[in-house]
Amino acid sequence: MRSSYHKDDVCLLLKDITGLVQPQPTDEREKLIQAGRHYCEMLPIEYVPTAEYMEAYHAALEHYAKPTARAVGNLADKIMQARGEKTALVSLARAGIPAGILLKWYIRFKYGVDLPHYSVSIIRGKGIDDNAMQYLLKRHLPEQLLFVDGWIGKGAILKELQKDMAAYRGVSPEIATLSDPANVTGLCGTHRDILIPSSCLNCTVSGLISRTFLREDVIGKADFHGAVYYEEYRDMDLSYSFLHAIEAEFEKDCKTDDFFVEGFGYEEAWEVAREFQIDDINLVKPGIGETTRVLLRRAPFKILLDKRYQKDPSLAHILRLAEEKGVPVEFYPLKHYKACGIIKKMTDL
Repeated sequence: MRSSYHKDDVCLLLKDITGLVQPQPTDEREKLIQAGRHYCEMLPIEYVPTAEYMEAYHAALEHYAKPTARAVGNLADKIMQARGEKTALVSLARAGIPAGILLKWYIRFKYGVDLPHYSVSIIRGKGIDDNAMQYLLKRHLPEQLLFVDGWIGKGAILKELQKDMAAYRGVSPEIATLSDPANVTGLCGTHRDILIPSSCLNCTVSGLISRTFLREDVIGKADFHGAVYYEEYRDMDLSYSFLHAIEAEFEKDCKTDDFFVEGFGYEEAWEVAREFQIDDINLVKPGIGETTRVLLRRAPFKILLDKRYQKDPSLAHILRLAEEKGVPVEFYPLKHYKACGIIKKMTDL
């Protein structure tokens, strides 16, 4: 799979489907998704940021490079203590890839160990890429594989992994993630709902690749799941400038973050769903990262912000996007999260 990442940083176990799939407008995709078509069978038109939004992104990077680096360091220490130097990092494409590269770099920086790093596709409701798993298991022992993601919203992908890994004896379904406000994994950099700046952008901070794709007329039985390479955005690519900004804040002695809120994020997501009379929990996307995704590639109904964080710099890009797209913002008491995105119901489109 082509990307703007160096091959030494990540091996992408993906099929290049550039030119084979026509991206679709957001509202068109949303109607099809809510009518029953799976999101992995379509690709969105990538959001091209305005100059004002890019200002918000650069401000976010300036404010949150250090907390992100601290989360990387805390997580890397936990990985080395729990798994050791034989670990193979397996990031979940696409949001997990920058996190996986940062973990690889930090472990090399502090421990002098160069862990292998792969990226595979996992799709909610469809499962993990079996061909990619077979590739990995021919090269590594099952217990050496460790899945990596950027952040956790409700924990839906963790549940997908728990279900899928029953087919791969010895492979742990555990996810290592920089931020886990949902409280579903101990292998995290922090339980705070922090802004991971890479969540602010799409392909231009993710190696110029699309989200992953699976449709039988394009992806054969022997193929990896697919992705598109966006060469047309090469001049806008910030993938390495993001990584180097976080790397510049690496410290070998990271202060442990003991922040914790009782309960689980998915319980709070269900409370939001009941409050707004939403039957489909997949329309509720809690956390900074997931809220940003709703604004970037879904059809938002409204954005919820916890009033305690109304002036928090980590929400500036969300407010900018909501203003650009005319999405209402409402204060709502949240326990585990600073923000929550709600997707429009099909009947509202």
